Amino acid sequence: MSFQEKRAIVSLISTILITVLYCAYMVERFPLGDPYSAEVFRFWGAFFLILIPVTIVAKIVIHILFSILNTLATQEDEPAITDERDRLIELRASTLALYSFSLGFFLAMIALATGLPPSMLFVILICSGVAAEILSDFSQFSMYRRGF
Repeated sequence: MSFQEKRAIVSLISTILITVLYCAYMVERFPLGDPYSAEVFRFWGAFFLILIPVTIVAKIVIHILFSILNTLATQEDEPAITDERDRLIELRASTLALYSFSLGFFLAMIALATGLPPSMLFVILICSGVAAEILSDFSQFSMYRRGF
């Protein structure tokens, strides 16, 4: 298995783990009561503002640990050169992620327009963001696996 395939798998697993653990931690803090109250909007604002740096820091730490462990296990360094194929695979994966998140954003706006509570908008946005990241990682893995 190539380094890029391993990196995509690590990124996929870390995305799922970080999101599940963070959501499990934050679900206990969800304010009960009126779904249109200021507390609910404050909760979702804090949810996103904390989720973003937590995800960034956790992914950086996980990728550094992966790089170190992979180097120790295989005695190979991380490839220093990215060629046109690598950039093309990243571009295609990013495009799929963008389409996925755009669809989720559109569904979130439909949910809001049909009268669902604002919490549903935020849940759909979180799910579409995670789905976009998972789709990006999985598509990178599958394209590297195919040799595309």
